[in-house]
Amino acid sequence: MIPLVRVDNRLLHGQILETWVPRLRIDQVMVADDEAAASSLAQAAMTLCVPPELPVRIRRVAEVDYAGLASGGAKVLVLVRDVAGLAAARAAGLTAALAPKVNLGNLHFGPGRRLVTPSVFVSEEDLSLLRGLAAEGFDVEARAIPSESPTGLAEIERRYAAGH
Repeated sequence: MIPLVRVDNRLLHGQILETWVPRLRIDQVMVADDEAAASSLAQAAMTLCVPPELPVRIRRVAEVDYAGLASGGAKVLVLVRDVAGLAAARAAGLTAALAPKVNLGNLHFGPGRRLVTPSVFVSEEDLSLLRGLAAEGFDVEARAIPSESPTGLAEIERRYAAGH
């Protein structure tokens, strides 16, 4: 079961371990990221503070068996680095039927990006990809931690258009 796919530039970090993992009662974490999968240093840094009872796997986006994760008995949190990584996961087999909930947690500022929540900046390209995913049935929201109110895609688009 995949209760949540989180888009986070920092991938696995304390905020996720201290809030999302216990709230969703996550049994495993799958980091789907080509750059992290290719770097033993990044993998060591990400898993340094992970409790030993929480298995973490780090794979290239295209190597993840999303259907297998969804059909297994464990609750798996899938992490991708950015919206492009999410689109790549979609192209590699991730569907809304396997993981309907997508959370934008931390997306950093960059060229063409606008602030839509205190921790999420998006570009027009990001919004286009997110619209496509929403049209396929993914429920897209933004929030850093589970105790915050979610911001839906329509509000994200409104804030982007307003130039915040």
